Amino acid sequence: MTEENLEELGDKIVRVLKTIFDPEIPVDIYELGLIYDVFISEENDAKILMTLTSPNCPVAETLPVEVEEKVKTLKEINNCEVEITFDPTWTQDMMSEEAKLELGLL
Repeated sequence: MTEENLEELGDKIVRVLKTIFDPEIPVDIYELGLIYDVFISEENDAKILMTLTSPNCPVAETLPVEVEEKVKTLKEINNCEVEITFDPTWTQDMMSEEAKLELGLL
């Protein structure tokens, strides 16, 4: 896969991630800063490193599954695995300016 193809695929994944919203906060998970990294293997398998707003998040069981399922809908992706981490712990500082503006924090 060329660097250009990899970048295009990464952009597609980000567009998919921006369609997934935290049910308690009206902002998508990407702009909230919950996505720490996206890896794509040479076999077109995706691995997404993400966090939750708190370890006791009510969607801790369902949100990672939703991320996996939606990313796997991309025809270029063979498989997707989501890894949840709390290192570093999520804070409001991780939100994009767009998310802060949407939530009235600016």
